[in-house]
Amino acid sequence: MTRKKNVCVLVADGSEEMEVVITVDILRRAGIGVFLAGVGEETRLVTGSRGVRMAPDGAWDPAEALRFDALVIPGGIGGTETMRQEESVKQVVREFVTASKIVAALCAGPIVLQAAGVLSGRRYTSHPACRAELTVGEWLDQPVVRDGSLVTSQAPGTAMAFALALIETLETPATARQVAAGLVYRD
Repeated sequence: MTRKKNVCVLVADGSEEMEVVITVDILRRAGIGVFLAGVGEETRLVTGSRGVRMAPDGAWDPAEALRFDALVIPGGIGGTETMRQEESVKQVVREFVTASKIVAALCAGPIVLQAAGVLSGRRYTSHPACRAELTVGEWLDQPVVRDGSLVTSQAPGTAMAFALALIETLETPATARQVAAGLVYRD
């Protein structure tokens, strides 16, 4: 019997709600454990970029982070800025990359990856509006880009494809297809 995979999804005031909720929901549909970790001063109830309130499962704890199989950084300028300024987030991103663990980011989230110093020589995507700020690696205009253990996606509209790509990476393509069929998702 294989061990259940576990993912840490970061969330902060200003995170993009759709990217957080769609990713968490779809991963859980695949039977993947998800811990929604609040980053910043307010970790009990965060307000997303469009005013939706989200309740994290607990506060971000970098000492516990390496127990997860993947780390997800959603976009939303306010949330991304909080995560970019948090040294422990950048350190854990570097540790995940060194250990070849999955690091995934949507929309503006790759800005955190650049701040952590892990995009050099990598292929990735982001929201097109962030492209000018992302100055290392190779930016691609694609909905989802996988480069080894790095998975990136463009925006709220690509969140389902992103979450399904994570399921393929963490589990199997068959599991991703099964979840997609249950959602009546067509790409």
